[in-house]
Amino acid sequence: MSVYKELEKRGFISQITDSEIEKYLEENKVTVYCGFDPTAESLHIGNLVPLMGLAHFQRCGHTVLPLVGGATGMIGDPSGKSEERNLQSVGQIEKNLEAIKKQMGIVLDFEGENKAQMVNNYDWTHKMSILDWLRDVGKHFTISYMLAKDSVKTRLASESGISYTEFSYMTLQSYDFLHLYRNYGCTMQFGGNDQWGNITAGLELIRRVDGGKAFGMTFPLVTTSTGEKFGKSAGNAVWLDAEKTSPYQYYQYWINVSDEDVEKMLKLFTFIDTEEIDGICEEHKASPHLRKAQTFLAEEATKIMHGEKGLESAKNASAALFGGDLEGLSEKELRTIFNDVPSTVLQKEDIEKGINLSDILVITKMQSSKGNARRLIEQGGCYINNRKVTDGEFTVDKNSLLHDSMIIIRNGKKNYHLISLK
Repeated sequence: MSVYKELEKRGFISQITDSEIEKYLEENKVTVYCGFDPTAESLHIGNLVPLMGLAHFQRCGHTVLPLVGGATGMIGDPSGKSEERNLQSVGQIEKNLEAIKKQMGIVLDFEGENKAQMVNNYDWTHKMSILDWLRDVGKHFTISYMLAKDSVKTRLASESGISYTEFSYMTLQSYDFLHLYRNYGCTMQFGGNDQWGNITAGLELIRRVDGGKAFGMTFPLVTTSTGEKFGKSAGNAVWLDAEKTSPYQYYQYWINVSDEDVEKMLKLFTFIDTEEIDGICEEHKASPHLRKAQTFLAEEATKIMHGEKGLESAKNASAALFGGDLEGLSEKELRTIFNDVPSTVLQKEDIEKGINLSDILVITKMQSSKGNARRLIEQGGCYINNRKVTDGEFTVDKNSLLHDSMIIIRNGKKNYHLISLK
């Protein structure tokens, strides 16, 4: 299979540094690398685009080197940022690296004949002195060349400007490419559109120092509906770590993708064959209210990252919002599901004594009076933990508790209220 054609069909290719790339990939088994920022204990879905891209390279027989920036992560990439990052310690970055490799191993194969190899640029930079760096690397970069890069120009024009630390980032990433070219036979870098300047600088360094030829390819950045880049610093990250973004929340993110974006997301974030995706999207267009494409996307994307068990958990949690069984869900799952619904805190001792359900409906302001509350209950419109209650004199007590700490009350189909106990 041609990896170039596969990536092109799926929308992974935005810019290429050479018109010969397609032919080069068809005629050669290449080694390709892509860098990942280790400044958090988890990757997010913005990082999943390059991971999926590398997986396609690997599946087509090419060798992949996911690079974690143990060194560059301590500096901070100015690309796409309006202000300087907080610097990380070596210890924190090492902790982050361990977690990140586990997540990469879900998508990439680190075993077998054509195994992926994670590399850390701290390994080949931390022993170099500043004099070594200026003499062997820095002399190959002119100030005018660096100032011409969009990432630098944007920051220079901003209120905060750019520090020498971040200004030097380009030389570090370029040297990574040179090191991998020399020591791993790496001739291609894959990265987001915001990395174009860094990638081309690396190609130029390889040409200047070793007289070699290498290639670069960028993918489009995943953005919100307002055009904002997904990422940790944007405050809207959907994390790959189940502790940071639960399988339910992950599933819900994909199920809520817009009709306009769902085909793009299916091609980028799943391994479903593109012809099958075309068929799914045709079905979806015929009956968009059924949201079949979003369901395929949510199930496949969640299964890739969280496995069958995580998908089952996410689907059970999602069903809970539509009257499904709550008994099998953990307290953490329940609090995640009902995190955004109105809530009230009651004393546990009062519940253990018993409180009439009609009184609770008034206390929580779900009903304006006890008379209205009783009528609602008797007409079958009230549910405790998704179980219908029709007795107007029903008493809520310790037997009504979930995990000895909460009660979920529902009026109608979707009017939920969470009662927590203290």
